[in-house]
Amino acid sequence: MPRILLIAATTGYQTRAFADAAHRLGIEVTLATDRCHVLEDPWRDRAIAIRFEDPEESARRLTDIPDGIVAVADRSTSIAALVAQRLGIAWHPPEAVALCRNKNLMRAAFQSAGLKTPHHFTVPLDSDQREAVRTTYPCVLKPLGLSASRGVIRANDEASFIEAFTEIRRILNLPDIRRHHDEADRAIQIESYISGKEFALEGIMTDGELQVLAIFDKPDPLEGPYFEETIYLTPSRESASTQQAIVETCLGAVRALGLAHGPIHAEMRVNSEGVFMLEIAARPIGGLCARVLRFQPDLTLEELVILHAVGKMPADLLPVAAASGVMMIPVPGSGVLESVEGVDRARSIPLIIDIAITAKLGERLVPLPAGASYPGFIFAEGPDPFAVETALRRAHAELRFHLLSALPTLAPAAD
Repeated sequence: MPRILLIAATTGYQTRAFADAAHRLGIEVTLATDRCHVLEDPWRDRAIAIRFEDPEESARRLTDIPDGIVAVADRSTSIAALVAQRLGIAWHPPEAVALCRNKNLMRAAFQSAGLKTPHHFTVPLDSDQREAVRTTYPCVLKPLGLSASRGVIRANDEASFIEAFTEIRRILNLPDIRRHHDEADRAIQIESYISGKEFALEGIMTDGELQVLAIFDKPDPLEGPYFEETIYLTPSRESASTQQAIVETCLGAVRALGLAHGPIHAEMRVNSEGVFMLEIAARPIGGLCARVLRFQPDLTLEELVILHAVGKMPADLLPVAAASGVMMIPVPGSGVLESVEGVDRARSIPLIIDIAITAKLGERLVPLPAGASYPGFIFAEGPDPFAVETALRRAHAELRFHLLSALPTLAPAAD
């Protein structure tokens, strides 16, 4: 029986989705998760305890040679790359993953390759923001190492710049970030704002060759001050020439970074000047969004990534539906989730295939820019992207999240 090493967070629905996919395929899973090594199998999953803040030591703990490696979420990719390099398993090189996980280094690699990229510079978290404020506006401030738009804020003038800088500094001092001791979390990137439509590309690389699995439209404008993603639709409704430009630019970007083998998730903006690469992650799409892609006869993206990892990916990949989409349900506000109404009504909307409320009752919901997760996902399939988008919006309109007020989380004092 083939075996994969699944490197993931301690808990999470995406981790379970990949583990379940492996079991459906008859592939054995060795789980390595970010947890305390002193406790004896506290979750009874026989996982190997690793620490994301120490990739080198974590990689040394993973000695058995699997048939393939799968990394879930950004922080696990550094460890996966080191393990793959040491064990001689095909995966993305550590140097390429390091570029993906630092927005400043990534921008520099894109720029050196001649790709369109926003003007950018980086300032230490403890620097005098009055010096950094001397930039052109509008601009975007973002933490170097965070993902999913966390901490990303647009500033239109000096006053909003100082407010954004202060807020990002507060976010980066939150306990869940500080515990990782990541140097990338001690600096803020400042970039010129790029107007235009935003897209995502899901792909998988085999020995340096990129295979495009989907181009996603993001129909909701992402103009700030925060950049909460909502709807992903595929196939794209853009012209063939625009889609080709997206693919060619993404191919140049993965080569500039040195990505080689495994899944990639890329984000880009397109305007009259062309395609601007925003970022590329050495992992598949996050959360439960992988469910939006299914391939005939009924192969999920998680299953596809796992089969690729063990060298058994099918040659022909045809989508199950003519069009599909997912809505990452926007965080309705700040507070403790008391109840959710309208889920059954939303599921009854034509073309809706599933609604997953991932937030638990009693869980505190935090919107962007400080928040790190969505309360759930809505999935739809249909004859065309327009019909799918309509169904997603109708289903979302049926949902009601009831929140109780919660005391704010205070950031610890900066060092």
